Amino acid sequence: MRQTPCTHTGVSRRNFLQLTCGCALAAATFGEAFANSDPIRVAQASGSATGGRARATFLGHSVFRIDTPGGKTIYIDPWLSNPKAPPSAKQVDRADLILLTHGHADHVGETLEVAKQTNARLLTIAELATYFGTQGVPAANIIRMNKGGTATAIPGTPIKVTMIRADHSSTVSYTDPQTKVTSLTAGGEAVGYIIYLENGLRILHAGDTALYGDMKLFGERYKPDVAMLPIGDHFTMGPDDAAEAARLWGVKIVIPMHYGTFPLLTGTVAAFQQALGPQITLKAPAPGDTVEF
Repeated sequence: MRQTPCTHTGVSRRNFLQLTCGCALAAATFGEAFANSDPIRVAQASGSATGGRARATFLGHSVFRIDTPGGKTIYIDPWLSNPKAPPSAKQVDRADLILLTHGHADHVGETLEVAKQTNARLLTIAELATYFGTQGVPAANIIRMNKGGTATAIPGTPIKVTMIRADHSSTVSYTDPQTKVTSLTAGGEAVGYIIYLENGLRILHAGDTALYGDMKLFGERYKPDVAMLPIGDHFTMGPDDAAEAARLWGVKIVIPMHYGTFPLLTGTVAAFQQALGPQITLKAPAPGDTVEF
């Protein structure tokens, strides 16, 4: 099997929205949404979210392209030239939204090029947003935010993004083309995202992170259906900690990422599967492969 990160899917909400299981189930779901005082769940339960399926294409390392049920395209950490990326990865025909988890080069990648080429909106933490504004991304296309905030990410759609904590560092490196001197710029803090799609699916992209106890709190609060988790070790969680993270988040489907790109990233899908056990479904697409939710 080719080494690379992957994706995950939601179960209960997806089954409800796709199979229309009957009035009783619909009423129960609607009631649960109000009971939890969750406006996004309320909107989905009352039928204001569009049905259909989402597609997540793994492009190596921590890179994903999400094609939403409503026809929008989201790129996460678009390092499209990573060693595991398929040849077609750089062929970006469109992008409506770019989510950037932190400033390290193996995540920033071609963010600037994609943002300029497609006129996509760029959502990232405040310091990185300021940096990309100095690099020519129009201010109108930048969503500058911070952890704990939720933004309407693509105007005219119900797609929302919540920025969450990731335990990692973040700097931006810049090499002057004339002097060849490399300097580091503060990149704020590393983050992850909860992405709310039109069909009610909630996708967690954890970013580069260590295991931390608040994952349980966040799981209870945000209720993601699918989790994209780093398993490579050394710079992030390894397989054992990633499996515990999946349990804390309470997801039913996980997709591994950030492994096998470099020799130091020794975590494997096999070790992750063993640590997960049978209760959580593992989906590990090869780079270029797509998972539907």
